[in-house]
Amino acid sequence: MMMEKFNGTSQDYFILLGFSNWPHLEIALFVIILIFYLMTLTGNTFIIILSYLDSHLHTPMYFFLSNLSFLDLCYTTSSIPQLLVNLWGPEKTISYAGCMVQLYFVLALGATECILLVVMSYDRYVAVCKPLHYTVLMHPRLCHLLAVASWACGFTNSAVHSLFTFWVPLCGNRQVDHFFCEVPALLHISCFDTHANELTLMVTSSIFVLVPLILIFTSYGAIARAVLRMQSTTGLQKVFGTCGAHLTVVSLFFIPVMCIYLQPSTENSQDRGKFIALFYTVVTPSLNPLIYTLRNKDVRGAVKRLMG
Repeated sequence: MMMEKFNGTSQDYFILLGFSNWPHLEIALFVIILIFYLMTLTGNTFIIILSYLDSHLHTPMYFFLSNLSFLDLCYTTSSIPQLLVNLWGPEKTISYAGCMVQLYFVLALGATECILLVVMSYDRYVAVCKPLHYTVLMHPRLCHLLAVASWACGFTNSAVHSLFTFWVPLCGNRQVDHFFCEVPALLHISCFDTHANELTLMVTSSIFVLVPLILIFTSYGAIARAVLRMQSTTGLQKVFGTCGAHLTVVSLFFIPVMCIYLQPSTENSQDRGKFIALFYTVVTPSLNPLIYTLRNKDVRGAVKRLMG
């Protein structure tokens, strides 16, 4: 009754318009997205299992990488199965409860990834700039604490946004112009003045996107200075291998997110936003395992040991 009072309707479902404007693309998108989703499941599960089974990978770097892989598994699974169902069949509905759950987890996992990428850059900074103190500074208790803090911050931030979005009156509007439930799309169909919600979203998005980016670039600025002083060619190759992979992942995640959440919403940006969101929810999580494992001697060695 309370929710009905605020939404002005007893609606129990939403219609996710998704890519309805391009019906001729839906089958092709279904096949492409399914392939990338299977790649995400396979690649990230492989990293988690390998990091757990091989004792040589029981290091802070692979502990955080396993967290990132688990996060990517959850992140894609929170939206992609629903998208595949909607692309395949004529019905493009999602229940009200399902939409709210999806909204909460997509936002929570996205914010968690922002913070986790900062933690991973700090780990690389300590490894390169303070190698003699690495085992002392990055001891297991601190690593677990940093991982828990990343997840806690992400889920707490999402709880605040989700709560504000749940209470926005929709007045019977059910058509969400996106392929999953997200805050900007739901605010767009509200019949209430949502400027306060949009401002809150802009401020918190800036905190969870710009602040992590500043910290990451600060870490890599220090790493770059340390690399320039290195004499060992082998050491340089290892630094470029691990840090280059991390910077690639950071770019693939943060650039699309900034294009969506740090720009004012317009009618023309809505369709473009769908394809940008498709990139960071489907493509980026599938590429992360490849970026971290290709040309990675530690992973190749672990695979050889695992296969005897």
